[in-house]
Amino acid sequence: MELRQIQYFIEVAKREHMTDAADALHVAQSAVSRQIVNLEAELGINLFIREGRNIRLTPIGRMFLEKMQQAMDVIEQARREIEECLDPEKGTVRIGFPSSLAAHLLPTVISAFRKKHPDVKFQLHQDSYRNLIDSVLKGDIDMALLGPLPMEERRVKSEILFMENLVALLSSNHPLAGKSSIPLDALRGDSFILSPKGYILRDVVINACKQYGFEPAVSFEGKDIDAIKGLVSAGLGVTLLPEITLVDSLPRATAKVRIAEPRVTRTVGVIIPKDRELMPTELLFYQFLRNFFNTLNEYQ
Repeated sequence: MELRQIQYFIEVAKREHMTDAADALHVAQSAVSRQIVNLEAELGINLFIREGRNIRLTPIGRMFLEKMQQAMDVIEQARREIEECLDPEKGTVRIGFPSSLAAHLLPTVISAFRKKHPDVKFQLHQDSYRNLIDSVLKGDIDMALLGPLPMEERRVKSEILFMENLVALLSSNHPLAGKSSIPLDALRGDSFILSPKGYILRDVVINACKQYGFEPAVSFEGKDIDAIKGLVSAGLGVTLLPEITLVDSLPRATAKVRIAEPRVTRTVGVIIPKDRELMPTELLFYQFLRNFFNTLNEYQ
């Protein structure tokens, strides 16, 4: 069994079409067909069911695809480790992040890192909170920036980088828009715009309100920060957002107001897997992250 046969098999299995697979591989269709036939002959079993121009995996083919994808992941990991051991300055960092850290935090850190390590490449994965944790656990990425950190997840190592305040975002015609700070209780009667159920930022806001003796009435939901900002801008409700999401500018027709009592905060940090070592380039970036925020916290 040759590595090329496995690569061709995986591509054909994904596309269920010989010609499309050949185009993606930039080789002749006859070459792909020949390798698949040779692979099936070597294994002594059909991996595909032919249906005219289209093909689909047999049950054995589906099992074989899963195993071969795992094997290719191991091979790719070994290749990356060798490359990065030879030169950590030219490796790749695979890092995940939620939308609340996408606009300012991550670009700032990567920009500072690239000034010292200009040849390092990045694979960036934006996703939801739980999916990012799962991606680290499965090895799809090797670290993720999160807020708040999952302190009860024992399969990852969590490192707090800083503590962040959540602030109220109100429409500019809200009666409290001119205040410099307000108690959380002042928003008791307002309609809230929050992330959907299952999103960690929603839980942070609702838990803060409950601790102050009320549950917010949710009138609208937005899956990303920009959608929530837009709904507030339109005067459809109020929200609490991490201050970092408003660092560059406020949306039109809105006001940012500090929550004085109680302070609503979240931890922001990075998680890495506990059961495997970071590769040299990722370790380089991880150490840079920690030093970057240690220096920033000392300065502040």
